[in-house]
Amino acid sequence: MKSTATLICFLQLLILLLRQSLASSLFTIANSSSTFPDEALPTKSGYLPVNPSTDSAIFYTFYEAQDPVLPLSQTPLLIWLQGGPGCSSMIGNFFELGPYRVVDTQGENIALERNLGSWNRIFGLIFLDNPIGVGFSIAATPEEIPRDQHSVAKHLFAAITGFIGLDLDFKNRPLYITGESYAGKYVPAIGYYILKQNMRLPEAEQVNLKGVAIGNGLIDPLTQVKIHAVNAYFSGLINERQKGELEEALWKAVEFVKMGNWSEATNARSEALDLLQNMTGLATLYDFTRKVPYKTSLVTKFLQSVEVKKKIDAKESIVFDECSDVVGEALAEDVMKSVKYMVELLLKMSKVLLYEGHFDLRLGVVSTEAWIKTMKWEGIGRFLMAERKFWKVNGELAGYVQKWGSLSHALVLGAGHLVPADQALNSQAMIEDWVLDRGGRLCF
Repeated sequence: MKSTATLICFLQLLILLLRQSLASSLFTIANSSSTFPDEALPTKSGYLPVNPSTDSAIFYTFYEAQDPVLPLSQTPLLIWLQGGPGCSSMIGNFFELGPYRVVDTQGENIALERNLGSWNRIFGLIFLDNPIGVGFSIAATPEEIPRDQHSVAKHLFAAITGFIGLDLDFKNRPLYITGESYAGKYVPAIGYYILKQNMRLPEAEQVNLKGVAIGNGLIDPLTQVKIHAVNAYFSGLINERQKGELEEALWKAVEFVKMGNWSEATNARSEALDLLQNMTGLATLYDFTRKVPYKTSLVTKFLQSVEVKKKIDAKESIVFDECSDVVGEALAEDVMKSVKYMVELLLKMSKVLLYEGHFDLRLGVVSTEAWIKTMKWEGIGRFLMAERKFWKVNGELAGYVQKWGSLSHALVLGAGHLVPADQALNSQAMIEDWVLDRGGRLCF
């Protein structure tokens, strides 16, 4: 058995090295006759209606698995949702985990670069611009933009079932919903909604949900907001006096939550995080090691091209922006509300992966550890007593993982808030091991 696992590991490493050696050069976009080469195009893209009585629709791009290890009818499908609230999943597509990523080149040019750490190496991968009004998605009226997670989930369910209906082979493929940051709300919300719908739908109409994965997620804000001062202090970024000042600012958010004043709670949290930013002088709280913030604006520049819009079947009249202030404002009162109870149900009826980049100061590992301990899940005691193991990719330390039952919690070294952007190959190995139940230990 051990020799078989060793052989599999050797073959996987050989394939990885071959893929690296065969990787193509950059595809230049600006000042080129072909701004979007055919090999970088999605397998399918376009719009999925969410309301039969209006034109509101969610924009999607789908990339079939490049090298599936299972028959296509059994190959898992991953859905990616961006956070914000109000940011486009095209950031995930073209900056983080899609098959091609937008990068800087010399001068004013932008280029597409093959991403060897893409999450569609052996899985199908779907990016959804969620909620409506985000990215290329269409909100027929401002009133239709969701203000809570139930409305978000209702739209997502319509989009997901609409996508599954595009191809008979999609119906029975295992489905996993993934996302990061504020998608720590969206992912549990749609997962919970699917489970509830499956309970009342006939088997032929049920969605084949198998699990959810959340990176650096905002899930239980009341618990998570309390740790910022302690986290920054023990990271050596503020002194004790500053710690006390920050705790006082954070406590305002807690008090507003207790009063049910959700809008003021959101404002207080934002003010406290701004205070932490000013105290530390960091380029970004999303990664305390960075000298400059993530260059996600490259995605905006790329997707404002008329030619690119045509290639991906996006509505040409939409001026793409990576994040929507209108949608962000619509969800302002939702920010500090918890979806922890949704995760608890998902743990009972599917499986859950929580992961964080080590360098994230906003929603990092300490933040997640804090709310995990408060869960009302029958397995929480066993999980907290489980061994925390290190995991390696290609013989190098990649992070740490703790697992019991349906819950896995991983820390990714060398990464900030946008884990797939920072550690592409390691994030790819993580998601593949988790989906395929390899436990993160097959080649470690």
